[in-house]
Amino acid sequence: MVGGFRLATMTSSSSSDAFPRPEPAPTDVCTLDIGIGGMTCASCVGRVERALRKVPGVQSATVNLATESARVVVQASPQAEALLRRSVRDAGYEPRVAGLEDPADVSPWSGFGPVALGLLLSLPLVVPMLGDLAGRHWMLPALWQCLLATPVQFGLGARFYKAGWHALKSGTGNMDLLVSLGTSAGYGLSIWLWWSTPAGQMPHLYFEASAVVITLVLLGKWLEARAKRQTTSAIRALHALRPDQAHLLSNEGEVDVPLGEVLVGDRLVVRPGERLPVDGLVLEGESQVDESMLTGEPLPVSKVAGGVLTGGSINGEGRLLMQVTAVGQETVLAAIIRLVEDAQAGKPPIQRLADQVSAVFVPVVLGLALITLGAWWWHTAALEPALIHAVAVLVIACPCALGLATPAAIMAGTGVAARHGILIKDAQALELARRVDTVVFDKTGTLTVGQPRLLAFEPAPGQDPSSLLLAAASLQSGSEHPLARAVLSEARRQGLTLQAATSMQAVAGRGSQGEVAGQAWLLGSLRWMDELGLTPDWLPGPLAVLHDQGATVSVLMRRLPDGLEACALLGFADEPKAGAAQALSGLRDRGLRVLMLSGDNRVAALAMGRRLGLRDDEVVAEVLPADKAAHIRDLKKAGATVLMVGDGVNDAPALAAADVGMAMGTGTDVAMHAAGITLMRGDVALVGQALEVSRRTVAKIWQNLFWAFAYNVAGLPLAALGYLSPVVAGAAMALSSVSVMTNALLLKRWKP
Repeated sequence: MVGGFRLATMTSSSSSDAFPRPEPAPTDVCTLDIGIGGMTCASCVGRVERALRKVPGVQSATVNLATESARVVVQASPQAEALLRRSVRDAGYEPRVAGLEDPADVSPWSGFGPVALGLLLSLPLVVPMLGDLAGRHWMLPALWQCLLATPVQFGLGARFYKAGWHALKSGTGNMDLLVSLGTSAGYGLSIWLWWSTPAGQMPHLYFEASAVVITLVLLGKWLEARAKRQTTSAIRALHALRPDQAHLLSNEGEVDVPLGEVLVGDRLVVRPGERLPVDGLVLEGESQVDESMLTGEPLPVSKVAGGVLTGGSINGEGRLLMQVTAVGQETVLAAIIRLVEDAQAGKPPIQRLADQVSAVFVPVVLGLALITLGAWWWHTAALEPALIHAVAVLVIACPCALGLATPAAIMAGTGVAARHGILIKDAQALELARRVDTVVFDKTGTLTVGQPRLLAFEPAPGQDPSSLLLAAASLQSGSEHPLARAVLSEARRQGLTLQAATSMQAVAGRGSQGEVAGQAWLLGSLRWMDELGLTPDWLPGPLAVLHDQGATVSVLMRRLPDGLEACALLGFADEPKAGAAQALSGLRDRGLRVLMLSGDNRVAALAMGRRLGLRDDEVVAEVLPADKAAHIRDLKKAGATVLMVGDGVNDAPALAAADVGMAMGTGTDVAMHAAGITLMRGDVALVGQALEVSRRTVAKIWQNLFWAFAYNVAGLPLAALGYLSPVVAGAAMALSSVSVMTNALLLKRWKP
């Protein structure tokens, strides 16, 4: 520090002034979401996708088992949606309206009725088995066993027969086919043994195996459905942010109208404590608005006339009059929901492994079951044990867990990230983010506030800093120039009361001049001072310091009767965002290489890099916008997996060129559409948190896939060798699906 005082006030730009807006789609292509009922496993997913892709005009189709929906990109036509729905129905599934159930209408026990009935009918069949283990013979007569098992087999199990038949007709297989074949074999064997056994003898029947397997599968699917509702809680919470009505201010006064009737340009009243219905601008009033559900930012944001309001946020204690700027699908909230849904509907590359396996899994299992049947029949010369072991193979092989492994983790991970202000709209970006080894930051607006601040005010020896700052601020009071706003901001921070400036005159390319309290002042560039012939002795020292810091320098001059006097130097520079240096240090501690790209001259860029804790070799200066993408490509060619973080239009090519693009939500729409991940706040710490969410989500996917594969790899041989009964196999199959969902739901406990 030279003389006077050094200023380092840091403020963070409001995250409420810019959010992601929906990107317009090409007019000849549309994206349709279709709900699909009746899917049970990974094989069903593949079958529906193949059916949809056969529809003329379909460019891509992605089916998600966890959300029971399909997202299809298709050539726009009046019949497109009808053709897609018909193809789903022809494939043996039920097309539905895509959307989420209202959580207020869904009981935790919803859909448990068939399970309860199955348990009630199966229990009398299972208890005698338990009694046999204790030396008690409570076996029911064969007729009673048949009467109890038949409603389960052909009533509760009808769904498996229907879906399995559709699979057979299309030349494919699925979980339902395996369950229906396995349980039918057990039921049919019991009927044959009952009818073929001589009178007076009690054969060992397997009605209980078929009934219990169907009941356990139904129980597993019910538990899955409960878990699915938890994984979609983030989107439901976002949907719930929209109020049903708005207070429209008309010529007749305030009128309550449904949200769907609100138009752009309408004036709405928002009362204290209410949620904002749509996006808009403040016309009248002052208040604090809680935007935490949208941005993850816990502190309320002050709103005054002209401030940007986002639908779904909560008004504080003030009454606001707002003008609507966006409604329906054009609102920020709708865009956020779309981003999260896109991520949950997409498939990361890791899912291809599960898809490839599931495509051949069911035919292989059917072949293995036939081999088991033949081998045991040849070995024992008896059909009964051979058929039971074949049934166990069919039941334990159901690939439910395989189909749920990836989408369940994706839904839970993207949901918890959205709650903390991290919008992951690309499943591929989610998977790649964990492999990132190089993080490249744009400087302005990403690592810095993006607005100049008065970095230093250096008065001439013997001058009063406060009075000179007051003169400079009063001189700039009517200007909208960014440097003028920086001077005014510092004057307000110090509590100075501005004085009226008169005879104001702007000097093009130089600065401005005028009178304050009868004294003539000039404020402008060093070039202007040189042109005026001023060479103060005290200037070189402070000027050298400011130049080393990469600051933009202005000089305050006073006109005296005998000439001009240089009174103070003003150094302007962008400020690092609060916490940016700590965030960069945290990334480096994770073993990541950190770089900063800047279009500034090298001196200014290096100065900012040092303030951010970066080494000189981590700063790349004087980079033109077009060169940013080329620099990213060079890093990738050198073997790096690159994450690019930016916020401006000129960052969009680099964001698209990087392995993973991450945009600040306080930036431009173009940048956010080019990035796979959007940070709703301009907080650099969210970069590390996004990488952590990615790492944990992908870890859950691998864990789920491992257990799904391991379960089948271990279970199939055990069943084929006769170590597992059909009942145990059914219980294990149901447990595997529930365990996969439960493991994924553990992600919801993550906190930054």
